[in-house]
Amino acid sequence: MVTSPPKIEYPDSDGLPMSDSTRQFRWIIYIREGLEWLFVDDPEVFVAGDLLWYPVEGDNRARQAPDVLVAFGRPKGDRGSYRQWEEGGQAPQVVFEVLSPGNTPMEMTRKFAFYERFGIEEYYIYDPDRGDLDGYIRQDSLLEEVEQMQGWVSPRLGVRFVLYESGDLELIRPDGQAFETYEKLARRAEQERLRAEQERERAEQERQKAERLAARLRELSINPEEIYVLICEDIKNNVESQRV
Repeated sequence: MVTSPPKIEYPDSDGLPMSDSTRQFRWIIYIREGLEWLFVDDPEVFVAGDLLWYPVEGDNRARQAPDVLVAFGRPKGDRGSYRQWEEGGQAPQVVFEVLSPGNTPMEMTRKFAFYERFGIEEYYIYDPDRGDLDGYIRQDSLLEEVEQMQGWVSPRLGVRFVLYESGDLELIRPDGQAFETYEKLARRAEQERLRAEQERERAEQERQKAERLAARLRELSINPEEIYVLICEDIKNNVESQRV
């Protein structure tokens, strides 16, 4: 009797938390959401945060969950995990890791070896507690360190890295606009909502004023529509006379 090999499961979770601190989580969201907005109009750029990546079919132990990954040439959409053999064999090209106090040197060494082995083109590591920023670019089969990250422009993303004396990181889009935090986006959205509400209230007040004026004209046996026509004709005549 021939038995089929057991089906291999590829869990969507490794049981580990996305972040060890609110500070780390905030920076992960800043990078992920900024990249999502950067490529929002490109259906063939997939951006994800804390998504398990399985590079080898049949091996569910070879896996890693980058804080942020970007895969060019892959369609947007929901995924439980990034299974490379189901993604046209395409490995993510760019990976970000945001360090927290819980990340050990041994753990980061393993991650580096994984990303180098499985084809990452650009690898960026940001430590918000120390204000450190490191970058690595693939040269043949190796990830080589970027000598100067201050002002560095990612070949794939087109974003520029700025590290301030405070240790805060800022990413600048190709159009010169900076990535924005969720708080800034939410604040601007609220300001836009209030502005739109004020415009609606102003328009409603003008409409009510016009209705009162029309009612008053009718009380005086004056047709508001005739007044409107006369005003339009007067404006038209003034424009034509200025042309002459």
